Amino acid sequence: QVQLVESGGGSVQAGGSLRLSCAASGYTYSSYCMGWFRQAPGKEREGVAAIDSDGTTSYADSVKGRFTISQDNAKNTLYLEMNTLKPEDTAMYFCARGKTVYGSCRLNLADFGYWGQGTQVTVSS
Repeated sequence: QVQLVESGGGSVQAGGSLRLSCAASGYTYSSYCMGWFRQAPGKEREGVAAIDSDGTTSYADSVKGRFTISQDNAKNTLYLEMNTLKPEDTAMYFCARGKTVYGSCRLNLADFGYWGQGTQVTVSS
């Protein structure tokens, strides 16, 4: 079965950096798009970044220039490099897998069918 396990969250001060990882298993990793979402308390889950199987990326405006999504197909692992973190980046971060083989994913919840349990990121001012 499909499993997605996030790691790398933690607490940092504003301006700091973190790298999140998402280890995937149970399917052919390179055939699906992947994404990162986040959800702060009392707010809806929102798309942060996505990457298609061909490497095409997309980002939320709020993280452009600060966050970088990447993947290592040999390791079945998705990454999110987060720099210049702000207090408003505080949230639970989730990785997700697209629904369709070789499909194109953008930052829409409906594009994704499998989710990890999340990793907490806390940024203090």
